[in-house]
Amino acid sequence: MAGNWLPAAQLTGSGRPVLQPGEVECSLLSSVDLFSEETPSFPNLKAGLVILTTHRLIWVQESTTSPTAIFIPLSAITHIFSLKKSIKSMFASPRFRFQASLGEKGTKGDVVITLILRGKSDIDSFVEKFWEAWRKKAWEDGMKSGSDASGSVLGSGSGHGSGGDGGLAVRMPVVGVAGILRKEQEMWENTDKSLQEAFQDLNALMNKAKEMVILAERMRSKLLSGSTSQATGTNDEEIGTKEEMQELLLSVGIVSPVTKESAGALYHQQLSRQLADFAKIPLERAGGMINLIDIYCLFNRARGTELISPDDLLRACSLWEKFDVPVMLRTFDSGVMVIQSKSHSDVEVFTRIRSMVTTPDALRSGVTASDAAMTLGIAPAMAKEHLLAAEGKGLLCRDVSPDGFCFFVNLLQEVDADDIFLVKDYGIYQTWIKVISATR
Repeated sequence: MAGNWLPAAQLTGSGRPVLQPGEVECSLLSSVDLFSEETPSFPNLKAGLVILTTHRLIWVQESTTSPTAIFIPLSAITHIFSLKKSIKSMFASPRFRFQASLGEKGTKGDVVITLILRGKSDIDSFVEKFWEAWRKKAWEDGMKSGSDASGSVLGSGSGHGSGGDGGLAVRMPVVGVAGILRKEQEMWENTDKSLQEAFQDLNALMNKAKEMVILAERMRSKLLSGSTSQATGTNDEEIGTKEEMQELLLSVGIVSPVTKESAGALYHQQLSRQLADFAKIPLERAGGMINLIDIYCLFNRARGTELISPDDLLRACSLWEKFDVPVMLRTFDSGVMVIQSKSHSDVEVFTRIRSMVTTPDALRSGVTASDAAMTLGIAPAMAKEHLLAAEGKGLLCRDVSPDGFCFFVNLLQEVDADDIFLVKDYGIYQTWIKVISATR
């Protein structure tokens, strides 16, 4: 799509970019054109989604059935042009230009790239975030971590020396109103100093937390790759330990959660895509279906402090119908809402339920939602919905008593319509006769 100028960016199953270690999204814009007026061979990209991160400027083509994406590394940008304010710009789509060194090795050259914002976007806010991301050079943080650690040690030593000099100062006693004012001023200065130190500790803690999330993602990817390549030669205890470690690492968090500040008007759209990517692993562990309340708790736990409301989650799930994602929102007849994989089939669940209700104990006393929950490995509320769905298909019959619902296999299907008094000596009906006769 972009020839030899721009490298391709990897996308997830829902069409969101795969972020690099330590990369965080800063801003999103829709309906953006990307081209170069001075270089005819540069690709002319129309009406795409632009995602600004701390490392790259990513352009995603969403109009096609299979989304594609390219990116421009912020490290390749050499100059950012200031916005031109004129009367003409008031009636035209805002433009933003920057210069970057692009191309393959041996053929690199400086290209002036133009972005045209066709949608309703705040160009000033985007340019400000663009400048901030380019100046911070977050892609170099890994290289500077060692020097920062040594610098902090030297800084602590110099601070100790200055503190020693300050201890030699002689305080002169002041009385009267001047003494009260000075004492109050010293109290405010001490409070301000304490607040500054507290915020410095908080920023350091947040930076360390981000590093831990990145480390957890690397460890999880290694574990997942190791589990597939080294499946042979491992015992059950080692496999259980790896699965437990993966479960712990999955709960650490999302490095770059979608927020209203970064996504703007595209908040629910991008939140829907991120939720679809996040729900993939919990759905695999839950057998292809999970309660909406459970996914709400897991997703908010992974987002950390960037919590979302139940309305935001429901709206994000409802947008899956417009996107080509492997998950869907399902509502049972009773109103219970679940998230399920599109590859999930109720036929498999009904087969397991039928084998469960045809056991001698189930033929005698039936099965409850709790029994089905233990057999299927799901919550009792969802097990009850599966039993009701099986009843709707004619597989089960319901018995309502003061103790609650109880389900039995539907023996009416075993009755011959032409001879209703015929007693079969085979099948489920004959098994039920033997079980009932044995209890009398």
